[in-house]
Amino acid sequence: MTDVKVHDKIFTTFISAEKIQSRVAELGIAIDKDYSGKNPLLIGVLNGSVIFMADLLRNIKTPCEIGFIRVSSYEGTSSSGKVKSIMGLENDIQGREVIIVEDIIDTGDTALYLIEEIKKKNPASIRFATILLKPEALRHKIQCDYVGFEIPPAFVVGYGLDYDGFGRNLADIYQLKS
Repeated sequence: MTDVKVHDKIFTTFISAEKIQSRVAELGIAIDKDYSGKNPLLIGVLNGSVIFMADLLRNIKTPCEIGFIRVSSYEGTSSSGKVKSIMGLENDIQGREVIIVEDIIDTGDTALYLIEEIKKKNPASIRFATILLKPEALRHKIQCDYVGFEIPPAFVVGYGLDYDGFGRNLADIYQLKS
């Protein structure tokens, strides 16, 4: 295992880039199976989902479209408990099959907020794809349809996840070293 320093904190390798890519390929196959003959709209949640979204799209063979929304709920290494919408979705999603693509579902606050906001636009369905899920940290019942990895409630960086804006570019996922 390799350690990296991001700002003032040390992180250790948690999930390798190879494991991530293998799992993302499996998620692409599952989405192809579920959306065969359909044209889903994948909505990436900025900034964290960018890398996962790009890799996931390269593994989906079904014709699909993409859009982005930007929300935030983290301050430093913990969730603030408050979700703020920074940039809205511009796609027309009425009657569309929507897959929200997240880097991580932690407390579920952001996921719940997104469901409520997107439902207002009358989609045909809403599903979630996330590279990481922290089931022990969930405060809301959130249906996660495509999950890369379930992890304990530890702070992680890499593969799009950050610590105060840094660490997103790391190919592996790292866990805060205690």
